[in-house]
Amino acid sequence: MKDSTCIFCKIANGEIPSSTIYEDEDFRVFLDLGPAAKGHALIVPKEHYASIYELEDTLCSRVFLLAKKLALRMREVLHCDGINIMQNNGPVAGQTVFHFHLHLIPRYEGDSAGIRWNPGNVTPEELAELVEILRVE
Repeated sequence: MKDSTCIFCKIANGEIPSSTIYEDEDFRVFLDLGPAAKGHALIVPKEHYASIYELEDTLCSRVFLLAKKLALRMREVLHCDGINIMQNNGPVAGQTVFHFHLHLIPRYEGDSAGIRWNPGNVTPEELAELVEILRVE
């Protein structure tokens, strides 16, 4: 399914031009127009999924295999010092386009991408409670 009002559906399906670095029957990967760092790219499925919660399992697996392939290429040709692979779900998590997409952000020593957080604190009791409610069998 595609969403006729979704800008990423339009880009992924070639209705809007993009700086495409990879394409197959299920995905388009293009450079971000507001990059966090040189080479910042987005992996976008051609079908519309608002978030990871909707993404089909087979595509979920394939998106990370593709991310690895592209990360290796970025390291080889851009000589980046690292890479962030990010995916946001919901406004509170920073999602601004409600079409599943995975960010590949090459990182360079001294860049200003700023993708960090201040570590919090957790008690052993809180950890035990979280293990109890989150454990998946």
